[in-house]
Amino acid sequence: MTTQVIVVNGGSSAGKSGIIRCLQAILPDPWLALGTDTMVEALPASLRVSDGGIEFAADGQVSVGPEFRALEAAWIEGIAAMARAGARVVVDEVFLGGPYSQRRWQKALDALRVLWVGVRCDAAVAADRELARGDRAVGMAVAQSEVVHRGVTYDLEVDTTHTEAMECARAIAARVE
Repeated sequence: MTTQVIVVNGGSSAGKSGIIRCLQAILPDPWLALGTDTMVEALPASLRVSDGGIEFAADGQVSVGPEFRALEAAWIEGIAAMARAGARVVVDEVFLGGPYSQRRWQKALDALRVLWVGVRCDAAVAADRELARGDRAVGMAVAQSEVVHRGVTYDLEVDTTHTEAMECARAIAARVE
């Protein structure tokens, strides 16, 4: 059975998006890139500033409410449906709930061939990238760098602290069947 979904999990500014762009360039088949940022951008503005939606605190902490969780569950099921329909999908995720987050994806992706990838990055390096980006709340990278990996099981882990995105993508592509 060929790999149908690659779930890439890591904290903010760890380098996931760059790796995914490289994967799309080097994998022989077309892969859709979908992730948490895509979902957040699709939310109505009212859910990006409410207790029921998703909130980004000034210190980088992220909190989500029940309306966000309901839409997120539908989003996850939708991505699983696309994979079942034949699309190959790379998921760009931030498992704020650690193993709880992974279990939701595992349930939705049941019976699909999934490659689970952890993207690590030294918190200080991720924080420097965060500052350079300028589009994230300062502190998010440090707050997420370890918590998103606690209790999560991977098939492969890469570390972008000193490794370029293309090299990480090649390591991941080597595991795609």
